[in-house]
Amino acid sequence: MALIPLEHYTYAQVKRITKSFAEVVGTGGFGIVYRGTLGDGRMVAVKVLKDSKGNGEDFINEVASMSRTSHHNIVSLLGFCSESSKRAIIYEFLEIGSLEKFISGKSSVNIDWTTLYKISLGVARGLEYLHHGCKTRIVHFDIKPQNVLLDDNFCAKVSDFGLAKLCEKKESILSLLDTRGTVGYIAPEMISRLYGNVSHKSDVYSYGMLVLEMIGARNKEKANQASASNTSSMYFPDWIYRDLELGKSGGHSEDGINIEEDELAKKMTLVGLWCIQPSPPDRPPMNRVVEMMEGNLDALEVPPRPVFQIPTLSVQESSIFSEDVSVYTE
Repeated sequence: MALIPLEHYTYAQVKRITKSFAEVVGTGGFGIVYRGTLGDGRMVAVKVLKDSKGNGEDFINEVASMSRTSHHNIVSLLGFCSESSKRAIIYEFLEIGSLEKFISGKSSVNIDWTTLYKISLGVARGLEYLHHGCKTRIVHFDIKPQNVLLDDNFCAKVSDFGLAKLCEKKESILSLLDTRGTVGYIAPEMISRLYGNVSHKSDVYSYGMLVLEMIGARNKEKANQASASNTSSMYFPDWIYRDLELGKSGGHSEDGINIEEDELAKKMTLVGLWCIQPSPPDRPPMNRVVEMMEGNLDALEVPPRPVFQIPTLSVQESSIFSEDVSVYTE
């Protein structure tokens, strides 16, 4: 797919597109998203950024990284506004919204296993493109259900590149001085360098957690450990392994599931568990993840049980481990 030139909008145009910010369709750490309509009638999503840190690093990250992408599983960036302190990003509008509302029970629509598999494969292909298909490698650093948007056909599109890092593939190292990501999806090496170097494999970990949550693993863990700490999600895969040893698919407990759906659920479970291995070198790269998702279930082995040994820390507390962390891009 060819890259589409970006439109540069004035703030007055942004107000006109959003009808003076009349309809909020989403909120996030970096800003508020409004529904808008372009002059040609196309519906768009307009993210108006909050006060940016430093010289607008989150805005620069998002525009710089997304302007380099054009892929079926990446949200299309159509334009931006940068006028004094007023900054906005204009995207394609996806009516269905984020994956989060479907896996958190906020939607009355029940997604079947075939669709869940299609979504997880779409996210994998999007990340494969960012890591291996772009001239400049892009590490997203915030893969989670809220940042996976769905079109009318439940095609998954990765969005929100505010934490992204651009990495020249020939470079061996990039400086990363702050903890990036969301608790529950953040890779252990982002919290403690004892686990290894931060790299594109950090996205692989977040993807694995996303897939396991999609199949209901996180929901079960939350129900069983309601009082657990924020980082307890690192420790939950044990019961999934017990289910696998008992011949169950691990992660779902539905009755009446057919053989094909059961195989899809088990494949998603095994791939998810490979992706959340504590040591980054033990995780498959995203191009291998796509092969695993598309391949035969019989070719997938049960991965070793993850063993996490770091103490339970908040993101603020854990930031002390993040000083002088580096991103290795090879």
